[in-house]
Amino acid sequence: MRALLFRKSIPRYVVLKALGRRAPQILTRRILPVSLRDVAEPSLPNAQWLRLRPRLSGVCGSDLATIWATGSPYLAPVISMPFVLGHELVGTVQELGNEVTGLAIGDRVVLHPALGCRVRGIEPMCDACSDQRDALCRNVTRGDISAGIQTGYCRDTGGGWGESLVAHQSQVYKVPAQMSDTVAVLTEPFACALHAALRVRPKANDTVLVIGCGSIGLLTIAALRATGCTSRIVASSKHEHQTALARRMGADVVIPATGLLGQRYAAWARELDADVLDAELGKPMVIGGASVTFDCVASSRSIDDAIRFTRSNGTLVLVGMPGTPSGVDWTPMWYKELTVRAAYAYGPECVGDRRVDSFELALDLLDEWGPKVSPLVGDPFELADFRAALDCALYTGRSGVAKTVFAVNP
Repeated sequence: MRALLFRKSIPRYVVLKALGRRAPQILTRRILPVSLRDVAEPSLPNAQWLRLRPRLSGVCGSDLATIWATGSPYLAPVISMPFVLGHELVGTVQELGNEVTGLAIGDRVVLHPALGCRVRGIEPMCDACSDQRDALCRNVTRGDISAGIQTGYCRDTGGGWGESLVAHQSQVYKVPAQMSDTVAVLTEPFACALHAALRVRPKANDTVLVIGCGSIGLLTIAALRATGCTSRIVASSKHEHQTALARRMGADVVIPATGLLGQRYAAWARELDADVLDAELGKPMVIGGASVTFDCVASSRSIDDAIRFTRSNGTLVLVGMPGTPSGVDWTPMWYKELTVRAAYAYGPECVGDRRVDSFELALDLLDEWGPKVSPLVGDPFELADFRAALDCALYTGRSGVAKTVFAVNP
């Protein structure tokens, strides 16, 4: 089968880490650690597994961080190489193990990519998996398959950027017949956004700040509105298409994420009921701000801004995947007694007095919100055009696309 295979290369990693996005485009294209290869189809680890043929597969920010070496090396011990990238996907069932129930060949499904105890055949399950929080599994290096926190980062499963992958029956969810592939491919990132949105419950008179209007920031706005949040939402955006989409998702106000520091902080302060006080040295002090802030970028600058523009006794939710932030002044977090929460992947979500599965909730809400979120998805790329696809995802201001996808088996 054809697949985009990621292979670790220390020399390439060092060059990409040093140059980052500053590298000339022609150079980065030559040294990327991912390439289109003919590889063997992954085998079913046991009779509870099945084979999928991806139809659409998304490009996630974590994929870009892996390819361009902008992420932290923290997760390296729980990844097995070489691997086929791609954990956001909608596909069809191609083959069933003898013990798989409730599914048929040809069923259209989405993938819950976490590789926890149930997937790995480990009993008794760890505390996280026993609580249905398999994204936080402690056994991600053990069991029936190689190390990997998710499909797309494990050498034994394959991934959505290939023509075939395998999954445990507990990982797949049937897609409603009326839902398009374009909407269904957003299920995994929307489940992440729902997990973030439900980590804290803003009040009606609160102001919510969403930093970053990439796909996960836009879906966080949509998730807040879809779960009944009536707070005033202020979003920060870098590009015109992001501004338009943020308003479409439900943002009341969109403020600039770029520009001179003084002008940017003045614009933020006006919309967030904050006072900006000049410091003797360094960045200004900010008093007041949002009741709840969702940082959907998690860069050094965005974390520093988030801490400054969250009001005293407020809550900061870290949604984006941080690399190794530097230059963040943590004094405002201490001085303002902020609550800082992280939102990684998904879990069982509390909605009212109910505890519901992230992916079931995501599919239910997307059934209604599909027409609103579908414009996030751009025209799909073939696997052979992966360099153009990665450029589209990385340089979103130029492409005007919020979510880049591959059409793998159209």
